[in-house]
Amino acid sequence: MKKNLLLVAAMLLMSTVAAFAQPRAIGGRIGYGVEFSYQHSLGESNMINLDAGVPAFHGVEAAATYDWINPGGVTIPWDKKGEWNWFAGVGAGLGWYWGGNGAMSVGAAGRIGVEYNFWFPLQLSVDWRPVLGPYFGFNGGGVGFNVGGLYAGAICLGVRYKF
Repeated sequence: MKKNLLLVAAMLLMSTVAAFAQPRAIGGRIGYGVEFSYQHSLGESNMINLDAGVPAFHGVEAAATYDWINPGGVTIPWDKKGEWNWFAGVGAGLGWYWGGNGAMSVGAAGRIGVEYNFWFPLQLSVDWRPVLGPYFGFNGGGVGFNVGGLYAGAICLGVRYKF
């Protein structure tokens, strides 16, 4: 019985350590629309960002980027509580827009921004994440380049809870 209890306690301790070894953040991005945002850290220098929302309130869009934290080892000097980071990354996005004739877009996503991680579990960020690529219009809309991806849902203020 004691061995089983010790084994369960050891497994709980290891799972708790593993959970804190991979910090995550969940929250939203507000700008030229509203988005749900999830970050998952892949160590000290990489993270994955997943966003889904309503760019310019005229469609739905989802994007995923793989981001490098402080690329090239360039850090923001700060000797107070909290931590500043800057990040840049690439990924992909997909959207459906109901304005006009209705259109679907798919394209490459980029991201560059800066974040502040407070000493308590709150993160604030400002970033630019355009999604550029072709769009496919319906009902006579044709095919074109998603120019709106430069600004629709691109520059945002992020507020996230870190856990």
